Amino acid sequence: MPLSAPVISCVQKLVLYETRARYFLVGSNHAQTKHRVLKIDRTEPKDLVIIDDKHVYSQQEVRELLGRLDLGNRTKIGQKGSSGLSKAVSAYGIVGFVRFLEGYYIILITKRRKMADIGGHSIYKIEDTNMIYIPNDSVRIAHPDEARYVRIFQNVDLSSNFYFSYSYDLSHSLQYNLTLLKTTCDLVKTEEVFTHNRQDSFDIFEDEGLPTQASAVVYGIKNEPYAKYVWNVKLLEKIKETVHPDWLMYIIHGFCGQSKLLIYGRPVYVTLIARRSSKFAGTRFLKRGANCEGDVANEVETEQIIHDASVMSFTAGSYSSYVQVRGSVPLYWSQDISTMMPKPPIRLDQADPYAHVAALHFDQMLQRFGSPIIILNLVKKREKRKHEKILSEELYPAILNLNQFLPPEHCIDYIAWDMARYTKSKLCNVLDRLSLIAENVVKRTGFFVNRPDFYCHTLRPDERWGDLGGYVTASGCMQTGVLRTNCVDCLDRTNTAQFMVGKCALAYQLYALGMIDKPKLQFDTDCVRLFEELYEDHGDTLSLQYGGSQLVHRVKTYRKIAPWTQHSKDIMQTLSRYYSNAFSADADRQDAINLFLQVFQPSELKPHLWELPTDFYLHQKNTMMLPQERRSYTFWWTEGILSYLPLPYDEVPCDENREKVMVKRLNRYDESIDTYTEFFKPYELSCFDDTFCLAMTNSAREFMPKTVGIDPSPFTVRKPEETGKSVLGNKSSKEEAVLQRKTAASAPPPPSEEAISSSSEDDSGTDKEEEGAVSQRSTPVKFADSGDSTRGQEDFLQHPMKETYGLNLCDFPEEKDMLIYHRFVHLGQNQHKRLFFSMDYCFCSKLSCATIKQRHPVSFFSQDSLYEVQLPKVDKESREIFENHIRVGRGLIQTLCREDVLMYREYIKNRYM
Repeated sequence: MPLSAPVISCVQKLVLYETRARYFLVGSNHAQTKHRVLKIDRTEPKDLVIIDDKHVYSQQEVRELLGRLDLGNRTKIGQKGSSGLSKAVSAYGIVGFVRFLEGYYIILITKRRKMADIGGHSIYKIEDTNMIYIPNDSVRIAHPDEARYVRIFQNVDLSSNFYFSYSYDLSHSLQYNLTLLKTTCDLVKTEEVFTHNRQDSFDIFEDEGLPTQASAVVYGIKNEPYAKYVWNVKLLEKIKETVHPDWLMYIIHGFCGQSKLLIYGRPVYVTLIARRSSKFAGTRFLKRGANCEGDVANEVETEQIIHDASVMSFTAGSYSSYVQVRGSVPLYWSQDISTMMPKPPIRLDQADPYAHVAALHFDQMLQRFGSPIIILNLVKKREKRKHEKILSEELYPAILNLNQFLPPEHCIDYIAWDMARYTKSKLCNVLDRLSLIAENVVKRTGFFVNRPDFYCHTLRPDERWGDLGGYVTASGCMQTGVLRTNCVDCLDRTNTAQFMVGKCALAYQLYALGMIDKPKLQFDTDCVRLFEELYEDHGDTLSLQYGGSQLVHRVKTYRKIAPWTQHSKDIMQTLSRYYSNAFSADADRQDAINLFLQVFQPSELKPHLWELPTDFYLHQKNTMMLPQERRSYTFWWTEGILSYLPLPYDEVPCDENREKVMVKRLNRYDESIDTYTEFFKPYELSCFDDTFCLAMTNSAREFMPKTVGIDPSPFTVRKPEETGKSVLGNKSSKEEAVLQRKTAASAPPPPSEEAISSSSEDDSGTDKEEEGAVSQRSTPVKFADSGDSTRGQEDFLQHPMKETYGLNLCDFPEEKDMLIYHRFVHLGQNQHKRLFFSMDYCFCSKLSCATIKQRHPVSFFSQDSLYEVQLPKVDKESREIFENHIRVGRGLIQTLCREDVLMYREYIKNRYM
């Protein structure tokens, strides 16, 4: 059976050329072997006219085309002084096209940074964009309010936590993406999936250049994104039907972070991706509850992905993921912000006796996640004055009303726990209670893993592994259902609760991948510290987007181990959040979001955006019209969902889902599916110090103690004085990580932003990442003062170089050593025989290098020379050992011989029994 693979977009580098009448947008793949061209008309003052010839050009063909365009657009034929075709900007993708009251603008990504890697598929963060007006000045019809709309639109900072990928679908979960690859292979025989009838789609076709062997054919998959988590759907809507799909690049908003967990040298990547919903999106206090379509405010889908980075392929590697959701209480409610006060009163805007809006919301969740849906409600139960309790009293009856129509095995679970009250109690440990809830949740929903159980699970069985939920398949396990967590703001309490559930799921994921011997992780281990830092960055980012400040209460606050200096920071964050809501430009940010998402589209026939007294009717469009068909209050779910539960409807191979898949039959060596070449880029020179894997947070470098004799396992509980950060006092975690990164001997210094920017300037644009920028959590921060730096060096670099290596480096080599070096270089340039000149300690003081040592051959093989190398012959036994090693890496473990089994049993007996 042929394999399937995600299609890599062939439009990754863009160059915009301009003439007086046209814009020519030339897009190419990363290797610049395939090119496409878009022609944009500049003579239309208000319409967008784009022509895509759908032809794939070679590099030579594009040069000839641009040469003809240049020659044809000169003012005088044959004149070389004034070029008719000029280069406007270089870019890495199209965000979209937008129009206000004049003509259209094109938004291009001009800078990017690599943030994560999943199976060889790179995830980038937008660093800078360029907004270009398309019509020529000669046809422009000016409008006095155009500049104001442009300013409002640009208030959405695209360089702040917007992410994209050329080959990986960020709007869907890893489970969906890998399930799609597998089910597509299963449906290839029937060819039902290839009934897509759109022009120039990725339909199956008989390509003459393809080999006849089935093993050489690969099916490239390109899927429609999930529009709810895509923020530029409306901006691309105008061109979606007219251009090739490679031009369409979808971006998500939220958070993306990746860290490396080293388990005795084995790299395991921990990735956190948060997708913020583009439906009913806005700022704190201005967007609360739900709209009439069931979309809730501040809805974020958080996915943690664990994969063994030593094997890159999706088909041969080991991957696991777990998804959870946060969002506002799905009711019609809001807060009155007309009076300035820290906690505006909560009010229910509309009566909803049949839980209509809640039904729409949970229908979406059943369709995307399956069952069970578990709600963890963290709002307060006991209050002197009713505030948060109003929401619980309305939500619980709504859940009861919906559950009475669902089958008992698929009912919505409701867990209400007053987290704030338990935090104040001295007798209750908040995190212990959350651990119990998390264990119950993960056991019910299960998690995704693309590998069946390992043999080590049979040797070391665990009672918690046997009753794990989810949907078990021959190739692994799927998550069914999801945990939905909410407090009032879905910020502080929600983030801590999600961290505890994620920590529990992380233990099961590592156990499923054979990394640990039992699905349990303790606090104060390198692994949990790394995961906690990742989740706090995740919480800070979402809190800044929604509330205008970082988290107030962190995991350390609920563990009651936060230093006393943290309390003053909490007060400042609270004041900052209050100031942002009361006095700052939250209303302006809301207008910018409404304009960017095209919730409001300017027109001369209706009031301007800043003239509207409220944006209620922009987000509640269905309230302006009577529905033609009223939705049933009893059968409140979409038809067909129940027949597939507990599996999510979106992931089953039904007819509706097949229409969203576009497939192209390719040669297995085609560039559009070659992730190896895309990831490693063998045609480019790269520096190890600038690669992404060295710049990301590393458990061994950042958290493991630097002293000798310490257990290097990241699952070992360490006392505070044993950790790699103990010498740094009460500094914040980010400052600690940066200071350690500067002082640790084993850690190469991350490149600065200026160095990255300056080193990547070329004709193709400014790529702030180009496979080598720092991750978001390791971006350069202000250096600590010299006292802290000296102190860190004394602790980490305890032994001088003389004691360690037996020599000291001098400031500048001596003159006699330089003469020897020049002679060595001269001889090397004129030497054509198999000779090798070696010198030791040329630049070291107190050591003499007066003479060049005896010449040695380059290789031990007699036929080798400086210009030609003979391949060494490998005996049969060595080849078998190497082939067995490759099989193990691919998961094809052969049966052990009797001697190995006896040895392994003896090891298990001595180690665990």
